[in-house]
Amino acid sequence: MNYPVSELDAITPGIGNVLKSHKIRTTARLLENARTPKKRQTLADKTKIPVRDILRAVTMADRLRVKGVGREHAELLEVAGVKTVQDLRYRNPANLAEAIAEAAAKHKELRNLALLPSEKVICRWIESAKKLKNEVSY
Repeated sequence: MNYPVSELDAITPGIGNVLKSHKIRTTARLLENARTPKKRQTLADKTKIPVRDILRAVTMADRLRVKGVGREHAELLEVAGVKTVQDLRYRNPANLAEAIAEAAAKHKELRNLALLPSEKVICRWIESAKKLKNEVSY
């Protein structure tokens, strides 16, 4: 899925506007411009955004590629220990559902989710992740 980079402001406030000023308006474009460590460093040098923040935005954009995963669920996956699409591919749905529930209970900003994903939904995410090619290298 392709989202506006403003969706990334929730994890790194202000990053969306800085990226837009450098003609990166979508998460797909961000992945294209920051998929490798060398490209992330180049982007950091141009934008003055720390590489750590760019990497976090890139991993968020990576998780947003999974069908059915929006910004809030991508954040929830991160705090549950799923950093990348590749990580998601190898997760056990029952264990991940439990980890997500624990993460949501610990992080009050994520408690606003109307509905935590069910194990069935998590299974669909995992199957979707298995179909995606790797976009990010470390």
